Amino acid sequence: MESFSPKVDLSKFDLFNPTEEHQMLRQTVRQFTAKHIEPGAISRDKQEFFDVKLFKQMASLGLLGITVPAEYGGAHMDALSAVIVHEEISFSDPGMCLAYLAHAMLCVNNIAVNASDEQKKIYLPKLCSGEWIGCMAMSEPFVGTDVLGMKTTARQEGDDYIINGRKMWITNGAVDDNGTPADVVYLYAKTGMKDNRPQISTFIVDSSCTGFKVGQKIKDKTGMRASTTAELVFENCRVPVKNRVGEEGDSMKHMMRNLEIERVTLAAMGLGIARRSLDVMNRYANERRAYGVHLTQFGQIQRYIADSYAEYRAARSYIYDTARRLSLQKSGSRLDSDAVKLIAASMSKKVADYAMQVLGGYGYVAEYVVERLWRDARLLEIGGGTIEAHQKNITNDLSKNPQAVLS
Repeated sequence: MESFSPKVDLSKFDLFNPTEEHQMLRQTVRQFTAKHIEPGAISRDKQEFFDVKLFKQMASLGLLGITVPAEYGGAHMDALSAVIVHEEISFSDPGMCLAYLAHAMLCVNNIAVNASDEQKKIYLPKLCSGEWIGCMAMSEPFVGTDVLGMKTTARQEGDDYIINGRKMWITNGAVDDNGTPADVVYLYAKTGMKDNRPQISTFIVDSSCTGFKVGQKIKDKTGMRASTTAELVFENCRVPVKNRVGEEGDSMKHMMRNLEIERVTLAAMGLGIARRSLDVMNRYANERRAYGVHLTQFGQIQRYIADSYAEYRAARSYIYDTARRLSLQKSGSRLDSDAVKLIAASMSKKVADYAMQVLGGYGYVAEYVVERLWRDARLLEIGGGTIEAHQKNITNDLSKNPQAVLS
């Protein structure tokens, strides 16, 4: 019997860099990260400092609007490109990468996918150029994953909406220690009830709108300290009707479209953390000697390194395969976007933990990086959907579509 021979030469297919453009993007971001992001990573973490100047330098590489069509100033690249950028930056500084994700994915990509042409023309060029910094405001002091439980309200009054409420844990909510808010806030608020369900609507709030400010700036975070986290307070904030994105009640559609790319890029951050942790522990174990031999000769150290490599590579393949198939324009990949985030979040924390153990006392101090990566990785099990929420979503989706297991 003749063996099956596919028409496509799969031996030449690179899942992680499928095109020359993807390969060039990775090389460019890797070089930028090594030259500009890595040197100040420890200092930014210690000072809890969001380096706005460094952040805006990413605009020259087309990164701040990586998924935005060229007509609005973006690079018009795909989800896989976004994954590449997040993995490469997180290899050096996950905190800086989180600020980037909040801007480029949660704010800019949301506007590019969901806003009107007029809104895109107003906001996207300045967000892509770095002139403006954006954020997304969904979570509240007592509302996280339970989006329909939000308390922030928007009531139409003539040509404006009057918005009242508080948003919490907002990355890029404040861009400096003086409490300066982000230039553009992609905001979700309740606009009423329909069929006994809250109607959630989307608004673009900018610096021309009166009645909003930074509340408390969240300090002393465990990790991700190179990004700012703040409370945003809306007190009779006036937002023009023209700043509403879509119709009232459209937010759930907006969320579903963007949550998938958010979770896949958060998973990619886990890859960067794991790859750096693996690199550090492998180098250290090959250099450090105990009892006359290198650490790599000890079975327990071999387990830490080998398990870390295998789990990192497995997660990386799954994440890139999911990104390759993910559409930025419509939802449909929630099952896998939840699953890759679930896997990568715990994997990255585990690999960073192993790296700390291999380095011993050196792993416990900032100079050797892995203690910072370990702290940063912890957020991935909480932010952008908790691991419990992902487990619930995956189980519910498989209950509705058992065939997905066999696909």
